[in-house]
Amino acid sequence: LGWAAWKTYVGQPETNTSRGLAMGVLGGALRGTPEEALPVLEASLALVRRYWWRDERYLLTAQASLGSCLTSLARHDEALVLKREVYARRVATRGVSHKSTIVSGSNVIASMLDLKLWDEAKSFARDRLLPVARQSLGAD
Repeated sequence: LGWAAWKTYVGQPETNTSRGLAMGVLGGALRGTPEEALPVLEASLALVRRYWWRDERYLLTAQASLGSCLTSLARHDEALVLKREVYARRVATRGVSHKSTIVSGSNVIASMLDLKLWDEAKSFARDRLLPVARQSLGAD
């Protein structure tokens, strides 16, 4: 499906929204082969930053996808930078108690653990994420 979407819109100008979305779909479809997905997701994020930087949801989705790909490639330092950016923007736009913010915070913690940043991950979870998650989502 990803390749079909890309082939449909590849001839469109870079500024065509459908072309940009198709690139993101292709990157997502290549998740099983992160080496192949990486250049697609990097290009997708570059286009989003260039043409659709005001669309917060689109930008955060592109950043999160690239962060996930970097994690799959064990490029944890780079993934943590992106995941922190996504979390900070979600806090600013949706608030700390929104489900997507909590998920983004969990992704930050996972990256910290990948980097063996035990104390920072523990502090982040204990002080910032868990109290809000319990309040918003319930204790279970």
